[in-house]
Parts: sequence; C-alpha cells; structure tokens
Amino acid sequence: MTALTLSTAAVPGLRADAIVIGVAKGSAAKSQGPVVAPGAESVDQAYDGRLAGVLETLGASGAEGEVTKLPAPAGFKAPLVVAVGLGAQPEKGSGYGTEALRKAAGVAARALAGSKKAAFALPLTDADDAGAAAEGVLLGAYSFDAYKDTAKNGGKDAKSGKAPLAEAVLLGGKPRDKAFKAAVERATAVAEELNRARDLINTPPNDLDPEAFAAVAQTAAKEHGIKVQVLDEKALAKGGYGGILGVGAGSAAGPRLVKLSYTSSRAKKHLALVGKGITYDSGGISLKPAGHNETMKCDMSGAAAVFAAVVAAARLGLEVNVTGWLALAENMPSGSATRPGDVLRMFSGKTVEVLNTDAEGRLVLADALWAASQEKPDAIVDVATLTGAMVLALGNRTFGIMANDDGFRSAVVEAAGEAGEPAWPMPLPEHLRKGMDSATADIANMGERMGGGLVAGLFLREFVGEGITWAHIDIAGPAFNESGPFGYTPKGGTGSAVRTLVRLAERAASGDLV
Repeated sequence: MTALTLSTAAVPGLRADAIVIGVAKGSAAKSQGPVVAPGAESVDQAYDGRLAGVLETLGASGAEGEVTKLPAPAGFKAPLVVAVGLGAQPEKGSGYGTEALRKAAGVAARALAGSKKAAFALPLTDADDAGAAAEGVLLGAYSFDAYKDTAKNGGKDAKSGKAPLAEAVLLGGKPRDKAFKAAVERATAVAEELNRARDLINTPPNDLDPEAFAAVAQTAAKEHGIKVQVLDEKALAKGGYGGILGVGAGSAAGPRLVKLSYTSSRAKKHLALVGKGITYDSGGISLKPAGHNETMKCDMSGAAAVFAAVVAAARLGLEVNVTGWLALAENMPSGSATRPGDVLRMFSGKTVEVLNTDAEGRLVLADALWAASQEKPDAIVDVATLTGAMVLALGNRTFGIMANDDGFRSAVVEAAGEAGEPAWPMPLPEHLRKGMDSATADIANMGERMGGGLVAGLFLREFVGEGITWAHIDIAGPAFNESGPFGYTPKGGTGSAVRTLVRLAERAASGDLV
C-alpha cells in the first residue's frame, strides 16, 4: 500500500521523483487554453508564469484523465512535473469538487507506477478535498500481482516492470490540523479495505471458494474486534437455509453464511448489510454460454463490498452497529445440482420454484435477508452483482438502487453521490410481481424478461421482514471493469459500493439516515 503523508513543505525544495499539479480546461467562450490550478503557483512561477502556455504547446487541454509530463524547472529537487487534468474550470468562488480531485489524484498515481515518491500539489481548499485526494492516490496506485512473478523482481509487476507508487505527499495539507488528519486517516482506512475487496474479487475461484472467503473474514474480524459467526453446510441444513444450500448443492465446495457484527457502545442505530457471495457462477444446470463465464469470479463482489464496509466501520470507530451477512456459495452443474423445476424451502419458510438456476443470487440473498430481518435492524441494504438487465439499463459504471421506501432510496442515492459513486434510483413496479406467480410454489425465481432487474428487486422484497426499511443495490455493471483503467478505477475488481456503504454507516451514526 502506498504510504501517505501531509506536508506544508515548499515545492521547489522537496525531494521527490515527481511533482503532481492540476490543470483545468479554460472557458471555451474566452478561447482560453489550459489553466494551471491553485496549488501549483510556485511551479508556474519557476516557468516565469508561462506554464499554461508550455502545457498547451505539449498538447494539454486540462481534460479529465489527461496526463502531461515535462521536465521540472531549474532549481527544483524533483526532476519531473506531472500535470493532470481536472476537467472544466469551476465558477469563480467554487472549488473543483471532491470527485474531480479523487479522479485526478488516481490518474496521477497510476501514471507514476515505478516511482518511489511523488508530491501532489493539487488545489486542496479544505479537509474534504484532502481526503478525496488521499483516496484517489491510494485507489489509483492499486495493483493486483499476487499471481505474478514479483518476488524475483523486487515487488515489480513481472509484465510492466513497475511497482506501484511507494510514497505520496499531499502538499497544502495541514499535518497538525485535526480535520485534515482525520480526513486522511478516514481515506486510508476506506481505501485499504476497498483494495482488500478488490483483491478478493480478483482472486481466482480455485483459491477463493466459500470456505476460503469465510476464513479471510474470520481473520479480519479477529484483527479488528468484530464478532464473527460462520454457518457451514451442517448448520445451514439444521437452520433450514434452503436457498443457500440449493445454490451450493452442485459444488464440491460447500456454501457458507458469514455474520460479521461490529458494535459500538454509543450506537443508537443498527444497519444490516447483506452481500451476494457467489465465488464462481457457472450458471448451474442453466449453464452460461461461452463468453459469459470467464469473469464470473467477480460474482461475489457484493459480499466483498459488505465485508470491506463492516471492517472499515470498525476501523473508523463509527457510533453505529453494523452487521454484515455474507451469503457464500459456488454455483456449479453436477449430479447433485439444483435443477430447473426444483422447489426450495427457504429460511423464511416460503417455497421457491427454481425456473432458472442462473438466477441464483436472489436465492442466497433471500435467506440472508430473512436472517438479517430477525434482528429487527433500523435498515437493511443488500448489494449484489444481480442482473445483466441492470447493465443493459445503466451501463458499466452506474449501479441501480431499489427500495421499499422512497425516502430511504433517495438517502442511499445521496450517500452514493457523496461517496463519488455513480448511482441511479430504480422503481419496483407492482405489476411485475405477478410474473413470478408459480402454480407449484409460493413464488418462482423468474418473472417477466423485460425489466428483469426490477423483477429481481421485487423477488428480494418478499424476504424482507415486515416493517423493515430496505434497499437493494445492483452493482452488476460497475463491479468488474473489463476495459482499461480510468480515474482511480483499475482493470478487474473495482470494489464498487464499498464507499457508499461506509457513507451510509456514517450517516446512520449521525442520525441522518433512518
């Protein structure tokens, strides 16, 4: 993990491999070129006030995600200046915004892979800006190399030959200011746990089955004072968890239900988080076609997000009780696998006719939702890579949010926005419920094809305890990035929804949620 510090040191005398500065897009109406952002005044001065012109000559425009490298001016200890685009220049009197800073810091950190130390002279106006930049650096510097021959390369990526940025210094921050210090400490805790979620998502399914995932959770729980309970196959059978058992029936690796409980002596609210944890999804008997199963190790991203959020809440000492439920199973085809047409008796007592074994996430979540409901929390939020329909609706970077309460749905959307995660509110149309009627069981696990993401939400709602506020987050699109990296988002597992869940826990702690 990249080491991170705050500093008020002068830029010219700072010993580092690079100085990172921000550049914005000037107003098109005034035909302006790139504009050097605050924080880089001493750098601009060393270029005799002509830095913007130099950058424009090099092709820089200040567009978001743009990186321009140039030699540092004479007298600087650092040999390199890295100008990173912030996007449009803000209106006079307003700042660049935390997400712009988060993205810019992430892009720069990724561009500086192989460097030992970089100083970030970005426009930090307050502690929130410092926290966002810190988050961006730590998330942008992420690298998953557990399966690469790094040991012989001094920790370097065997393919690129570059190790992640080793140390970052945030200039303009105030090391002794309590607010700045707290913001960076928060960013560090959240980023480290989000990156742990990324590691889990990226781990091959032959090494991360339900038992292995549960073991990781147990180790982390012990480290951070979190109470943990793991139900194995025997305990699940005794308890009547037919959904989780039915999904895991075809695999040699048995399913697990993991309960993580973080409690605060000052808590007035209880937030329950439920995560879908299909460590590999072949589709079961309803086998996925070639081209649709190569990345299905990511189908446990919801459980990874819940796990990371609970640990982050514990590390931050939030004054709220947070319980995480990880519904873990591997969905495989075999002679013992659940078949289309089978009926499962769920933990709630309801029966479900399985029409498609590839609609398995809602089955494990149903059991976990009912288990979470028994504790009567103030709110339940489930997170899952649940439906391809949500990807068709919202694309690869935005997750959908459904709820049984419009006000709570709005609160979750707001929390996502505050965290910097693109989200969109989605409805639960009552007319779609009829499509899941079954002549054999209480409900079928499939309904109408059109609006399939909403149908899945309606199915889950059936397993939320009466009177309990609930929201469902479908992260099928943004959970796994199959294209190139962007901003602070790497290729592969992204850790989607972790920051939203942490923000929800913070809002619950402050009494501003339910």
